[in-house]
Amino acid sequence: MTFTKTKLSLALIASAIISAPFAMADDAAFNSGIKKALADSKVNISLRARYEGVDEDGVNGAADKDATALTVKSRITLQTGDYKNWSLGLEVDNVTALVDDYNDLTFDYSGSDAVVADPEITDVNQAFLQYNTGKVKLTAGRQRILHNNQRFIGGVGWRQNEQTYDGYRIEYVANDALSLDYSYIYNANRIFGDDKKGDDLSGAFHFANAAYKINSAHKISAFAYVLDFDIAHAMSSSTYGALYHGKFGAVTVNLSAATQSDAGDNAVSYDANYYNAEIATDLGDFTLLAGLEVLGSDEGKAAFSTPFATLHKFQGFSDKFLNTGSSTGMKNGVEDTYITVKTKLAGVKLAATFHDLASNEGTIDYGTELDLVAAYTFKKNYNLLVKFARYSADQLSTDTSKLWIQVATKF
Repeated sequence: MTFTKTKLSLALIASAIISAPFAMADDAAFNSGIKKALADSKVNISLRARYEGVDEDGVNGAADKDATALTVKSRITLQTGDYKNWSLGLEVDNVTALVDDYNDLTFDYSGSDAVVADPEITDVNQAFLQYNTGKVKLTAGRQRILHNNQRFIGGVGWRQNEQTYDGYRIEYVANDALSLDYSYIYNANRIFGDDKKGDDLSGAFHFANAAYKINSAHKISAFAYVLDFDIAHAMSSSTYGALYHGKFGAVTVNLSAATQSDAGDNAVSYDANYYNAEIATDLGDFTLLAGLEVLGSDEGKAAFSTPFATLHKFQGFSDKFLNTGSSTGMKNGVEDTYITVKTKLAGVKLAATFHDLASNEGTIDYGTELDLVAAYTFKKNYNLLVKFARYSADQLSTDTSKLWIQVATKF
């Protein structure tokens, strides 16, 4: 693992902060408090083994690309008990490839396989100092941050190495209805790890989210994300928006809207909008959901972007739309019309989703995708997942099939 001077400085600062209240404490009380905090510490271990197979047609008559990956993620998580509301958290991940016939997007790779974005790595996933009174929580260091449905700020938890953030966060619970959340982030640790293609993204990033629970059936949130990248200037943007979740008997409604403009040293001046509308209803043993998501374009100059989202969750599991925004990605934006059917059979959760994907600017038919999922939990701590994606290309990329078989456990 590579530790930068910034990370080392953060660790030293954290040590100084946590030791300050201890220095003046009575030795006996201090020792007793520390012993209790250590005794209350929790250690968790999780394992996730996954097969991923990819079959991707070649571009313009070129040879097809295939990939076979069998990877295992092991994670150990330590959370100390509290001493005067202070605690420490540490989480380390290791990803090992038992079969590595795939392009892991590292500098060392030189083959022609299809991409599976799970490089072998050992990484500090989280390392933070926390102060928590119940109403106010302060976190400093490397941490997991997940906002709302992760469309804007997420952890990319699907990949074997998670995306986490270096910085400072304050969360405030005003009452049972209102909560506020603000983070200043200076580095995003992406799924590729250090010294890999597209590794960390540094800059000055502001994440703000306010949630208000109207009642048990209705909730609204407002958010603001101001991103100023040190190097990836084309992704610098300011985003402001809101979302609504409501339940009307058997019908559930989700609505979201946001506006985005260039920020920082972005060389392209643009304004783009985002919309998402979903309606779902329970029909006996089945749940039916229909939705429309629009990442708008500013006349083809640039499109709405969400660089810190859990992108695999949106616009199809084949991951054809990971670079959908800014002036360097799909400048014409994306409109995704989708329908999902869910049910449960003999304890197995089943879901099927169909996507129809097109541009927001112009009349480009990107393609369609069918996603299938089967999930089963057994012996409480074991989860089996089988997932399949079939992207049928029209005017974007090529036909692609992906299959995943995964077993996970934690203890």
